[in-house]
Amino acid sequence: MEKQEGWKKQLKADPTDWLLEESDPGVRYLALRDIVEANQKEVKEARQKAHREGPIATILDNMNPEGYWITPGNVYANKCRGTVWSIISLAELGASVNEDKRVGTACNYLLDYSLLKSGQFSPGMKPSNMGLCLQGNMLLSLMDLGYRDNRLDTAYEWMAKMVTGEDVPRKVNPDGIAPGEGVPGPFRYLKYIGPQFACRTNADMSCGWAGVKVMMAFSRLPVERRTGLIERAVETGVDFFLNNNPAEAGFPGHRTGVPDKRWWEFRFPSFWGADILQIAEALTGLGYGSDPRLANTFNLILSKQDEDGRWPLEYVDYTHKMWVNYGTRNK
Repeated sequence: MEKQEGWKKQLKADPTDWLLEESDPGVRYLALRDIVEANQKEVKEARQKAHREGPIATILDNMNPEGYWITPGNVYANKCRGTVWSIISLAELGASVNEDKRVGTACNYLLDYSLLKSGQFSPGMKPSNMGLCLQGNMLLSLMDLGYRDNRLDTAYEWMAKMVTGEDVPRKVNPDGIAPGEGVPGPFRYLKYIGPQFACRTNADMSCGWAGVKVMMAFSRLPVERRTGLIERAVETGVDFFLNNNPAEAGFPGHRTGVPDKRWWEFRFPSFWGADILQIAEALTGLGYGSDPRLANTFNLILSKQDEDGRWPLEYVDYTHKMWVNYGTRNK
């Protein structure tokens, strides 16, 4: 029995049996967890198998027992296989801290080596290395992995502050803390570009890719844990995406100022990029799934399915650098 009755009516064919094939334990687990009604015992067995076999197991088997991948200390290094990228991959694959203790070890390592006291995730533990895409990605991944730590509350507040532009300090110390009574220096100017996902890499324009990661992360935070600042940040993000017609992806493109064609190419894993599918997921998760401004986006997503009710993998970055092969492009 489907979890949401009637959703199959929008598909050209029923792909459920294909998704539930035993040959791919990871996909089967996600299908049982998210798409069909399954008893807890069946879901638990599928989750356990997904952690023993397939992509999740491969990534975890390559982790150093201390909690990092490849390069100790530098969590951002070695794109696609380093610590940051492995944690993102594990989260998207449905890994859980409750299923394998190595997942929790990796999450602890990430915070110890990249989260400043101010709440900012920063490669090299330097406040000047500011990136909302990284902040959003890390909070999203940690929440999806089931990891909980009080330091994440500070990280969410820091992210909300950067989105709204409220009370952003001009100077900070090496911990990312602004000058104040008893706060040690030295202090340096914070290289803050501006609110609404403004990014230096994107020629100081708002970065839609970063915005998606931020909004996805906010969607994972329970409503009762959202402060006034976070609520205002969510509103800022909603205005940015829904006032631009997500189906047309009319956001400043990556370094170009024009829409990036990759918005319409569905990808996995997402890593640093994003597509309109993630826009829809983020806004739906925040309660805007019925907003008429999203209708064109849902229609576009449905139009991209094939005759078997499936969606091809349209974009994948650096396949040769990843721990596992996620499939062939356009298939």
